[in-house]
Amino acid sequence: MVEILTSTNSIANHYIAELRNVEVQADRMRFRKNLERIGEIFAYEISKGFLFEEVEITTPLGEAQTSLMVEQPVLATIIRAGLPLHQGLLNVFDQADSAFIAAYRRTKKSGEFEIYKEYQTAPDLNNRTVIISDPMLATGQSMVLICKDLLAQYKIKKLIIVCVIASEEGLEHVKAFVPQATIWAGVVDDELTSKAYIVPGLGDAGDLCYGSKIEG
Repeated sequence: MVEILTSTNSIANHYIAELRNVEVQADRMRFRKNLERIGEIFAYEISKGFLFEEVEITTPLGEAQTSLMVEQPVLATIIRAGLPLHQGLLNVFDQADSAFIAAYRRTKKSGEFEIYKEYQTAPDLNNRTVIISDPMLATGQSMVLICKDLLAQYKIKKLIIVCVIASEEGLEHVKAFVPQATIWAGVVDDELTSKAYIVPGLGDAGDLCYGSKIEG
């Protein structure tokens, strides 16, 4: 199942527009903040599908009936670009456990590339709802590799993927190889370049957050 955040107009449209805008991108702190804000909106929308229970709480003036989430999810992210988006999710799910995963792309002489997972730190994910976030879902290969690896290690109860911008190709790849996942995307773009950049996309989210890196 795929949910598109901008299918209904909201303030999220403004934040995504600023992420894409080359003039606004010059403000690195604003770029990170907008990713964080979008993460908060995703978290709010995703929470609507969680299990709640009726409880009674004591106020200074009496008793009140309310509904509380039965459990907190585990928030996983692909570093480094995923960190601001992860923080937005964590701002809302503020008692959640977190998992961090590092993956990188190695390009061959032919121009093709392979994805390698380099690092993972995570709590016990058995019988947990896991939300894994990465701002860009381009080819979908990194996300599929990581999701399949986690699913092989743990009996995850529910898997939710969050991305701000996805390509049509990336969505189809994830749907084909991780069919049990629910995907939340901010917006979906049609084109993917030969170097696996989404068009119009927004460029390199990690570099826009934290500065250019040395390739190697």
